[in-house]
Parts: sequence; structure tokens; C-alpha cells
Amino acid sequence: MAGSSARTRPRTTLAEVASSAGVSVATVSKVVNGRTDVAPETRERVQDLLDRIGYRPRGAAARRRDVRPAIELAFEGDLHAYSAEIVQGVVDAAAPTGTHVIVTRRPTGAPPVEGSPDDWARDLADSGVRALIAVTSIMSDEQLAALSRAGVHLVVIDPLELPNADVTSVGSTNFVGGLSAAQHLLDLGHRRIAFLGGHLGAACNQARMGGFRAALERAGVTVPAEYIRSGHFMYADGVEGGAALLDLPVPPTAIFAASDEIAVGVMEAARARGLRVPEDLSVVGFDDTQLARMSSPPLTTVRQPLTEMGGVAVRTALRLIDGESIDSHHVELATELVLRESAARPADRPSG
Repeated sequence: MAGSSARTRPRTTLAEVASSAGVSVATVSKVVNGRTDVAPETRERVQDLLDRIGYRPRGAAARRRDVRPAIELAFEGDLHAYSAEIVQGVVDAAAPTGTHVIVTRRPTGAPPVEGSPDDWARDLADSGVRALIAVTSIMSDEQLAALSRAGVHLVVIDPLELPNADVTSVGSTNFVGGLSAAQHLLDLGHRRIAFLGGHLGAACNQARMGGFRAALERAGVTVPAEYIRSGHFMYADGVEGGAALLDLPVPPTAIFAASDEIAVGVMEAARARGLRVPEDLSVVGFDDTQLARMSSPPLTTVRQPLTEMGGVAVRTALRLIDGESIDSHHVELATELVLRESAARPADRPSG
């Protein structure tokens, strides 16, 4: 009879576990499903009760608990030198923690998610992703809410929008970088200085252009409207935009490019016109990727600490996964002007 009694003992329900733990059924469900948006002490109390009754999750919940936590690193468009620096930083920071990194990309202009935002976010969570690191990305309110409901944390690198308290992000001192680039060209004696930027509406591009304008205004140098152009941070934009600037009736003697890829494109546009860098045209880039070191001549550029930004993004994501608080929703790392050989005094202003 005792054996029969044991066999017919009713199975403890999640509602009973919730009552014993003093929490809601939804909170118990989050613990069962491996969600991270539960306070550590609450998670421990609920898990202890689940362990005592021998509860074992089934189906999707079991799969989620058995999957090793991962971070997804998402890019839009083709991967370039800029992307490689970020990937290196993310992988280097994740490796010592045993965290998997999944790198994904979607074509430029493609919808950010397939299906509903909730389906997309649940698919991420079911695959073991506990944090999404999105590079130069914009998330809608619906996508942010879906990620939160699925327990997937978001960190954005180089946000296209101005930082806000709803999105954790990592960037660099873009305004200071633009200021230092323009000031260097001014110090060399240039006064006809153009700016060739990336996405016109991108916050980082606006900040770099703002620093550029501030330096020239402080020096009393007027920037003609035709000396300001925008593109998409890519080599082809540098070739096309550089050609347009160099074909002006009064072309600039120096160009500050908002990325290394744009800068190398400008150098090609100059070469195609028989102009020498830096003798006939000075060029300064932004990022300090491998392109800057490999170009001919080596590129003077503003170093954006891309690998460090990737590392900070990972460490921030892991803190969020562990339920820890973070000091600030937006972190900016310092930029630094790196002098090489692509900028010199203009031909009409010899040294001395």
C-alpha cells in the first residue's frame, strides 16, 4: 500500500513552488526557462525549491537550460576592416569566460528581424543567446520590448542614434576625434579643408563633423558648403566623394575622412588625377584599422579603440546576464590622433 501511495502522490506544481518561495508563478517560470531577469537571491531560493522536489524542465525549457550561454554579435552589410577589429575585441574578451560568440550579418537595408519581434527574440533565447551585441544598429521600441520579454540583453556598439537610457551602448569620443583631426591640419597650415563623412544621420558621423567644424570656426576658417559631403563609410564613397571634391574649381588641399576606408578611397581618387599624397593633398582618416597601417603612404588617422570597444561590450553584456547593475547606460572610450605620413604642410606654405 505504501508503494501505491508513493505512486499516486500528486506532482508539485509551479504554483505551489511559487507560493513556498513567496514569488509569482511567472518568476518561477523564468527560473525554469533560464531567464536572466530575476534577482540572484530570488533565483537561488526558487532553484533550491525546484531541486528539492526534483523538478526537471521538459521540452524547450530543458533545451534552454542545457544550452551553453552565448552572445550574438550582429552586423549590417558586408564585413570590412572596421568589423574585423570589433570581432577581435569581442572574441578576445569572451574567450577567457568560456562564452560562445555567434557572428551574424544581414544585408544592408534588409529588415532587422524576420517574422514578429517576439518570434525573433524567442528564437535567440531558445538558441542559448543571452545577450545581443549590435554594431551601428537601430532597434525599434517593439524589438527592445521583445528582447526584454525573452530575457535577451542588448548592447550597441557605435550607436547610430544618440544614446538613451533604454539602450546600453559603447562608443568613442567622436567629437574630440574630429576636433583633433581638423586641428592637426590647421596646425600644418591648411585652410582649404573638406570633410567627407559617412551616414549623414549617424550620431558618430554628426559628432565627428561637429568637432571638425568647431576647430575651423575657432580658427576663423570658413567651410564652403561644397566642402562637406556624406556617404556610407566605405571605400567606394571615398573614391566618388574624393573625386567630386578634387574636381571642384577650387579644390581642398586637405580632406578629413570619417573612416579609414573613405580615406583610402580619397587617396585613390587623388592618384587617378595625378595628385600625390601628401605633397599635393593631405588626408586624415578615422578608426586606425589595418588599412591605415597598410595604405601607401601610411595613413594619419584618429584611433577609435575598436577592439577595446568590443571588449567593453562583452564585459557589459556578461554583467547584465549575471543580473549585475552597470554604472552608465553609455560608455565612451577616448580617441587619439595617430600621426603617419599622409598629411603634410600644403605646397603653398613651405615649412620654416
